[in-house]
Amino acid sequence: MFKKILIANRGEIACRIIRTARSMGIATVAVYSEADAGARHVRLADEAILIGPGAARESYLVAEKILAAARRTGAEAIHPGYGFLSENDDFAEACAASGIVFIGPPAAAIRAMGSKSAAKELMGKAGVPLVPGYHGADNDPALLQREADLIGYPVLIKASAGGGGKGMRRVDRPEDFADALGSCQREARNAFGDDHVLIEKYILKPRHIEIQIFADTIGNCIHLNERDCSVQRRHQKVLEEAPAPGMTDERRAAMGAAAIKAAKAVGYVGAGTVEFIVNQDGSFYFMEMNTRLQVEHPVTEMVTGLDLVEWQLRVAYGEPLPLRQEDVLLIGHAIEARIYAEDADAGFLPSIGTIRHLGLPATDARVRVDSAVDAGDAISPHYDPMIAKLIVHGADREEALKRMGEALGSIQIVGLTANVGFLSRLVQTPSFSGADLDTGLIEREQEGLFAASSVPDEVWYLAALDELLHDEPEQNASPWTAIDGWRLNGRAERRIELSCRGETCEITAFSSGKGWTLALSSARDTSVFAQGHARRSGAAAIVSVRLGERRCEATIVKDADDRHVFHSGQSYVVRRLPDLQWESGTQTGSGGLRAPMPGSVIALLAETGASVKAGDPLLIMEAMKMEHTITAPSDGTLASFHYAVGDQVLAGAELVDFQPAGRG
Repeated sequence: MFKKILIANRGEIACRIIRTARSMGIATVAVYSEADAGARHVRLADEAILIGPGAARESYLVAEKILAAARRTGAEAIHPGYGFLSENDDFAEACAASGIVFIGPPAAAIRAMGSKSAAKELMGKAGVPLVPGYHGADNDPALLQREADLIGYPVLIKASAGGGGKGMRRVDRPEDFADALGSCQREARNAFGDDHVLIEKYILKPRHIEIQIFADTIGNCIHLNERDCSVQRRHQKVLEEAPAPGMTDERRAAMGAAAIKAAKAVGYVGAGTVEFIVNQDGSFYFMEMNTRLQVEHPVTEMVTGLDLVEWQLRVAYGEPLPLRQEDVLLIGHAIEARIYAEDADAGFLPSIGTIRHLGLPATDARVRVDSAVDAGDAISPHYDPMIAKLIVHGADREEALKRMGEALGSIQIVGLTANVGFLSRLVQTPSFSGADLDTGLIEREQEGLFAASSVPDEVWYLAALDELLHDEPEQNASPWTAIDGWRLNGRAERRIELSCRGETCEITAFSSGKGWTLALSSARDTSVFAQGHARRSGAAAIVSVRLGERRCEATIVKDADDRHVFHSGQSYVVRRLPDLQWESGTQTGSGGLRAPMPGSVIALLAETGASVKAGDPLLIMEAMKMEHTITAPSDGTLASFHYAVGDQVLAGAELVDFQPAGRG
């Protein structure tokens, strides 16, 4: 077996490979960019080599730097992970030329599957089922239009060199074809440097099912069952599961046999995935082959009990496959959810910043978390914004779904926007829980997934109680420093104003010595007697309270003016408004004094010390190629700016020191 390997990747997959290599007694070399100097994969590896600046094109995508690191450290083989150079045939050839084993398929196999149109022509000759379409080399627009008319609408235009959902357009009518073709080719040219396209019949309500295959260097090839990856947004996977719901033994055998045909047609070696588009009647067609390990490989590991990275290492070393086809098991059901730093409610925009607090589920044989970040780590704009992969296993799909819901509900992330709430809602939708799966599921369930929900009363109570408990005077402290609302000739009363999800709520708290009577001064007009305590650790507190006859508990994490309330599997960002708070209406582009998203200051529009009126522009930010004007929330004085023109600003950062009229 190899004594030392280099991992030409980063993040959770690099950590995943290190874990298996260590269990096999193989030393590991990590490579890293300047942006990843403190990353977990660097800390875990036996050696680490700096290969360049943060931008991937100057580090992880530079083959010669990676090969030089392998030669320098004496690594016998390179594991490319997924992404970056994992499907680069030139890199695989360069490894072979350097006498270094590429832990993946031969360069010829990568090249054969790298072009969608060429791969489909090859698959057709091998007898693998294909979607009706045109895969030829002639891309004359008039010819493509005629072919689309012959296929019948709707059709799908796909970039031949595409991937990740780029360079794809659905066309429903002949008169829309020319515009869609031009748009698709422009995107393909910009993304891949190649505007060649193919045309296929668009399958209505398609499912995306893939077969995991494995081949060794002596001609053995088997499949390790299937994964259903139908739940997607923008043609990118969100949830994956194994086995595919509704899969019969006969169809699994047929799809497995087709996948093996595809692999053998290109002389495949190692781990690969053959992806099929599947009709609702069960008919299936070859879509593409990913010549590498997949992001979702853990669900296959969960239901087979195998370590696919170990298999990769053994096959690359020249060992035969450890099992025959009839020995492959299928045990229970597994589901994977991808935890991303992204704002689902804003069109899945990536969210960058520093993770200030991170709570992940406890792991065991049924719950697995693959991650490479810790509290204090940054999600940078250079790389994929994945925080973790959550994989659960159950005796059946119902048990796995229940376990996934519980595990998602225990995740706590503060410092940036993550998609955890979206995933929690997604696994509970009627379509997903009922296994009514197709690639349009998210669009079909839009209303339930993105509709704004009101804030439960107990969240207001919990947030207010946390403030009250935090403000309680320490034992033996001077009574003159207390802020508990005590009055000489009246009841002790406090007023706390909070905002969350566009709602504002004022809580009036009356102290009774043993607890508080809390009254909500919103349309609810409710009150309750509350008692509780808080166990604090840094910025986080576990708040346990009794509200009337109910007992509640929440974890509340403070981040500047925000209080992140994690309660009953949901999270709420609650902001405490200062006493005598002026009403800003919003904390985004018009009116708020916080950065609406990461960006840069491009103009200061007012003088320091100037008196301004409500709505007067104060500064302009540029973020995500859009300008946002920050205006005065009320009449007042601009005391100072916190940033200068050209400064980079994190989302939520305070931009100015503003004094409302009549204060101070």
